[in-house]
Parts: sequence; C-alpha cells; structure tokens
Amino acid sequence: MILMQRLVTSSTRAIRTTLQRRLEALAAPSEQLLLFPELSEEEWFELDGQEQIDTLLTTRLKALKNERAEVNLLLEAARRTEKAGVDAKAEALLDWIYRLQQEEGDPDLKVLIFTEFVPTQEMLREFLADRGFSVVCLNGSMGMEERAKVQRSFAEVARVLVSTDAGGEGLNLQFCHVVINYDMPWNPMKLEQRIGRVDRIGQEHAVRAVNFVVQDTVEHRVREVLEEKLAVILEEFGVDKTGDILDSAQAGQLFDDIYVEAILRPEALDKKVDSVVSQVKEQGKAVRESGSILGSAEDLDPGQARSLMTHPLPHWVERMTVGYVQAHGGDAARNGRAWNLTWPDGESLGAVVFSARDADRVPGVRHLTLEEPRVRGLATHIPRFAPGQPVPCLTLSGLPAEVRGFWSLWRITLHTPEWNQHRVMPLFRHEDGRILAPTARFVWDQMMSDPPAPGGHLDDDAALEAFRRVEASAREHGQQIYQELVQAHRARLAMEREKGECAFTARRRAVERIGLPAVRDHRLTQLAAEERAWREALHRKAEISPELVPLLVAHVEGEGGDG
Repeated sequence: MILMQRLVTSSTRAIRTTLQRRLEALAAPSEQLLLFPELSEEEWFELDGQEQIDTLLTTRLKALKNERAEVNLLLEAARRTEKAGVDAKAEALLDWIYRLQQEEGDPDLKVLIFTEFVPTQEMLREFLADRGFSVVCLNGSMGMEERAKVQRSFAEVARVLVSTDAGGEGLNLQFCHVVINYDMPWNPMKLEQRIGRVDRIGQEHAVRAVNFVVQDTVEHRVREVLEEKLAVILEEFGVDKTGDILDSAQAGQLFDDIYVEAILRPEALDKKVDSVVSQVKEQGKAVRESGSILGSAEDLDPGQARSLMTHPLPHWVERMTVGYVQAHGGDAARNGRAWNLTWPDGESLGAVVFSARDADRVPGVRHLTLEEPRVRGLATHIPRFAPGQPVPCLTLSGLPAEVRGFWSLWRITLHTPEWNQHRVMPLFRHEDGRILAPTARFVWDQMMSDPPAPGGHLDDDAALEAFRRVEASAREHGQQIYQELVQAHRARLAMEREKGECAFTARRRAVERIGLPAVRDHRLTQLAAEERAWREALHRKAEISPELVPLLVAHVEGEGGDG
C-alpha cells in the first residue's frame, strides 16, 4: 500500500507499469504462499523505491481477496489517464528547468533530477528528449563501467541526468549545482544525500534544490506536519548528529508508520508525528551526550578535576545569561541559589542553576550549561573585544622605534534580511592622530607570522579612552568599505531583479498562448500573485543595516630594526 502511494505520486507510467506486472504475476500459476518478502527490516530499508517494488513483484506474494479485479480496474484507470496527456508534474518540471535557465543566465544549465522509480525515469527521458534536451539516466541495475560512462557524458555533453537513489550512490557531480527532487524520499536524510551529490568540495556555485510534492496527497499532508518539527531538531543537533539517527532502518520504519497512519487514520496524524519527533529528539540527546568530551568512560586526573570544580566558567555563563535576559526585556529573579528566568520572547525556564555543585545541593532545579541551545547561541555572539577591557601592549621587531600607536581589527558587516556580507579592516592610529594604512597591514602580517608576547596592558579609564579614539577613526575610515559592500549588494539585487523580470515575462508569454480562456486567465492570475510576492521579497532584501564590530585592539610600538 505504501509503495503504491509513492508510485501514484511519481508518475502515471510508474503505477501503470507496476499494475501490469502485478496482474501478470496474479495470472501465472504458482504456489503464492508468502505475505511479505523474506528480508530483514534493515535489508528492506536499504533498498530504494524501485528495488523494493522489484522485490515485491518477483516474490510469490499471496493474492488478496478480489485482488485481480481491483488491479484490472486500477490498470484501466491508469491507461485512460496516460492517454489523456502528459503528467502535470512533468509539465511543471519543464517550466522549472526553463525558469532556472533564465534565473541562472545559462541556456546550457546542467540539471540533476532524482526519481525513485525506473518507469518514471524512462518517461522523463522521453519527455525531455522530445523537447530538445540531451538526457542520460542512472539506476541501480547499471554496472560500474556503464555508470562511469553516463557520468562522463553528463559532465561533457548531456544537460540532464535523471537518476534513482541507487544509481546516484557515490556520484561526485560538483560541476552541476541544480538538483530537482522529482520524487521526494520520505526520509529527510536521503534528501541530504541527494543534494550532497553536487554540494561537494570544488562546487563553485550556490547549490539550488527544488522539491516536488503533489498537492492534496497523503505525502503533501505528512510533509506539511512533519517538516517544520524536524527542522527544529536538525537545527538543534546539526545534520551530522541527526543523520546518525535518521539514516537507519529504524528511522525508515518510523517514517513508513507515519504514512500508514495518515492513510488509515488521518485524524491521528498530528499525534503520530509528535510521537515520532519525540523519539528522534530523545535519540538525538543520547547521541550528543555519548559524544561529550567529558564522557563517563574517561578518567580525569585529580588535579584537572579540582581545576574544573573551581573554574569560573559556570559563573561566566550565569552572568552572561542573566545579563542578556535583563537587558532585552526578559525577567531574571533570584530564588536562593537558583534563578527563575523568563526569556525576552516569553519562554519560562523555571528554577535553574549554573554550577554542578548547586545542581546537586538544590532539589528540583535544572542545570543550565553551554549545552543548552539558547545559552550556546549567546556565547557564540559575544564580541571578540568589548569597550573597557584591558588593551595589551606589544613591541614589534622590524617596526621603527618612532612608530607608536593603537592597532586594531574591525569587522564591517552589511546585514540584510536574507544576505549578510562582511569585510575585515586593519587600522593603525598613530599617537599623533594620523591613520597609517600601510603600517596597519604590516603589523597584521607581523602578528600572523610571529605573534608577539604582551608586555603589559592599559586598564580602566586609559583603556576605555583609547578604545573610543580608535572606534571614532574606525567609523570614519570604514565608510569606504561599507559603501563598497552596499554597491555590491545593490548590483546583486539589480541582477536578481533583471533575471526575475525576464523569467516572469517569458512565463507570461507562455501562459498567454494557452487556448482555453478559463485556464489562461487562471494561470495569469496565479502568475501575477507570484510576481507580486517576488517583488515584495525583493523590496525586503533592499533593507540594509551596518555593523562595526571590534575584533582586537592593541597598543603597538616598534623596537627599531629593518622596516
């Protein structure tokens, strides 16, 4: 039942071919005694969709009640559908290929298409070849030599490669950067593996992936419910750790169970998805804990243990977290050794402590560490240098003795809703107020090749005053770099606008050639709505904000010598 659902959403040819093969099997005289193929669960989920279908159809499966009549009925419906014209999904594929060519500005754009089933692969090869595309195919039935030949052809001549999951194993296609998932695998890790065929070392372009899901199907409903919740887990644990859980036979069974539940009891889908997501999350926590640096199997030196017990890190984490909550509109109330925290977005953590000692002493509290995603997020955004912190004093060989001043590194960032770009600027402000650009670069090179040891530091008011003077110079001299980033952003938007307008014009002309007025008007209305949404998104992308972040400030003087 599960495979039939996947075949229907793949292509009419895929379901028609399978029904024909099943009807032939039902008509053949044999002792059909098996209900399922004799494969272990792990072996079954290692197969791709085509291999699973082939296994089922070549196994002497026990016939179900009235199955021959049902298959005949469905087969006739599939034949009528196939005669009625090309699948709407294939037409959408063609539209997307043309759209991508226009957006990428490349009429010879190479496209990698993934499908689960060989009949769909054959249909797509014929469909695209009839429309002037050079197409090659890969599937699990091909030998290594044949696969290598197809890969060379795709690299040199063919514009489109249509592959099954088994056919795509081990491919290295970084010369292509567009992936279209014509059939969506139910396990999201298989999607990662597909995109990984082109998202490899040596890839020179941003990888684009287009996912096809047929609306108003079981697959569509499950993905709507599942994807958002899985995305949270992927973000929390990372693709690698989540992959340890999802890329397994057990995960394959979990996802199949979700789809069966959606078919048999659609009203229980949300509950089933929540159950599966909870299982994945618990396993993710277990994987992360087992990979901890301080695993239980590792013996600590007594001296190291004492250092860890007295280390101020928990205190730093506490001050960072409490300070952030209070400064951004949240609430942090002390309750004995514990804190009652409410994040700025309203989420409450209840009673939390930051040291392991307090966690042992105070019952019913939560121990908050850098393992907590929100706390870890705060730590990763701490600036490298804060106003008022001590400024180290350095002496550099090769720098003339009369050169004395403050050297600093600054990150200049242009923030947009969807695109951030930054540059790092070295700055040297001589004690007489001059800005010496060549000296700034020379000091940076010297510090990279031969890091000097600090010889004291400036504290308190002296450090704060030095930072203020250096920051003022950085704001003035960083303007040119910021304007360069702005110009690059505007040029990028202009190119995106030009490509988009060209694409919408071409699509509008294609729709206007449709003969049926009702269909034409409906498509034009859809296209107009899509264009409005695109223009609004483009307008949002034009909103920018600057950021100047100090990375390092030091007082530098020369000790003479060559330089």
